Amino acid sequence: MFATTQRSHLCGALRLSDAGTAVTLGGWVHRSRNLGGLVFIDLRDREGLLQVNFGPDWAGADVIAAAAAVGVESVVIIEGTVMPRPAEMRNADLATGEVEVQATSIRVVGPAVTPALPVARGKNDKLPAEELRLRHRYLDLRRPELQANLMLRHRLLQVTRRFLSDRGFLELETPILTKPTPEGARDYLVPSRVHPGEFYALPQSPQIYKQLFMCCGFDRYFQLARCFRDEDLRQDRQPEFTQIDIEASFIGREDIMALSEELVACIWREAGHEVAAPFQRMSYADCMERYGCDRPDLRYGLEVHDFTASFATLDFGVTRSVIDAGGRVRGIRVPGGAAWSRKQVDELEGLAKSAGAGGLLRVKKAEGKLEGPVAKFLTPEAEEALALADGDLALLVAATDRISSPALDRVRQECARRLGLVDEHARHFLWVTDFPMFDKDPVTGALAAVHHPFTAANADDVAQYPDAPEKWRALAYDCVLNGLELGGGSIRTSDPRVQSRMFTLLGIGDEAEQERRFGFLLEGLRAGAPPHGGIAFGFDRMSMLLSGGTSLRDVIAFPKTTAARALFENAPTTVPAADLAELNIRSTVDGE
Repeated sequence: MFATTQRSHLCGALRLSDAGTAVTLGGWVHRSRNLGGLVFIDLRDREGLLQVNFGPDWAGADVIAAAAAVGVESVVIIEGTVMPRPAEMRNADLATGEVEVQATSIRVVGPAVTPALPVARGKNDKLPAEELRLRHRYLDLRRPELQANLMLRHRLLQVTRRFLSDRGFLELETPILTKPTPEGARDYLVPSRVHPGEFYALPQSPQIYKQLFMCCGFDRYFQLARCFRDEDLRQDRQPEFTQIDIEASFIGREDIMALSEELVACIWREAGHEVAAPFQRMSYADCMERYGCDRPDLRYGLEVHDFTASFATLDFGVTRSVIDAGGRVRGIRVPGGAAWSRKQVDELEGLAKSAGAGGLLRVKKAEGKLEGPVAKFLTPEAEEALALADGDLALLVAATDRISSPALDRVRQECARRLGLVDEHARHFLWVTDFPMFDKDPVTGALAAVHHPFTAANADDVAQYPDAPEKWRALAYDCVLNGLELGGGSIRTSDPRVQSRMFTLLGIGDEAEQERRFGFLLEGLRAGAPPHGGIAFGFDRMSMLLSGGTSLRDVIAFPKTTAARALFENAPTTVPAADLAELNIRSTVDGE
């Protein structure tokens, strides 16, 4: 398959069965060892490493001298014969460890300067700083670990395409230069040269286009879609990313979820893991109540409990004022937490405060006695509700749910880490369903879409609460694994009148404004739209998890830093004023 006029085999593909075969190999010099008249080169290509032996019994003195002079990372073409290694010289750590090539010629076709960072590393060698590796990404990508990650990514892409194609989905492309539309993050804007003062946007997702495909009658669509969002970066975020984008007609929530479970199982199987379906399900309300989070990690317990009823009668000002104002007292029981030092618990309180809480109320039970600032106020009923065993610690937050939920979520995760409850090998998939349709601003009362403006509402809720949209649940669903969101989707609004009302509820109330911003979608819906819905999975995140990586940069060939910079090419960069003028743009940076 890989044979060309310049190469007969891949280095890493040779085995003992190839012994006696004359070969021509091309690759990079990984390591070189000169033993005085005998030179060994570890030759590397994408398939792996192979030992090449330049010895006086088969190679001339000039060939041995040339081999000794070649620098690491130079590209060479070598001719020779595959031979078994002596039994005592075999390397069980290499797939090619039973053979070597006795080389008769070497030709340097790509001389290399001394590399800015080493590609060859010992088992205990630390990686260079990430910034240096990103600056010299062309070297970093030669590392076998990263090459294995990107080859796995390729396989996952192909198995996704096969899976969906076999089920009647059509791979259809959508525009990259699109119309700016609000989807929860800032758009990357592209100025138009031929239309002065007007801009395209890079797509945050193909959402509207895939709905239009359903209006066009294509019935089933998918795309390995490139998407762009101008938002703050984290380890699991990049400004440009790939998602598995899916949409289908004449389907309901159960259809999409069943298809998604099959797809996830297929992708995980390609990486060597079996996944059991159906996945566990939990409503958004249950997730927030029990875990304080809409993507809970179910590899451990430490559930959140409501202690409001038992604390309502306490003569304790902090909890009484919160409860009187409509808040609650909620918290977690930490087994063995009573042994933690004051400093350790203060660190947990810092996490709660970083999430907006005023602090943590602490009660611990040591040698049968309850201790802590609130302990002396507890009634027998409150003590019974806390249900602390000896050595346990209760960590409580008195606040509204909007504050206590994220605070307790962070505390819960850190407690699980400290207690060693997180099984890194366990996989707990979860469907989170019945999200609220809207989030209501507690100050202004304005509504915002929890997912996006095109999600359909639960028809029963609309009928029961026609004038209280904040009580509506969305026909939305998220797929979660171990506390990470893998993907999310919804059944869409297919009635143009209902879609227009959704826009009105979100403050896009003027008909002319709706037509200006979303007219092309509304026109498509008015032309006749089937019931439809879909889902999008974060492909980069899936690849990261299946490769064992800790950052999306481990599975993206040329990623950005957390400052959204591409160090290997020095982007973004300034543009000459003349180029900006051609686009009718003037920079205001540095007074320009």
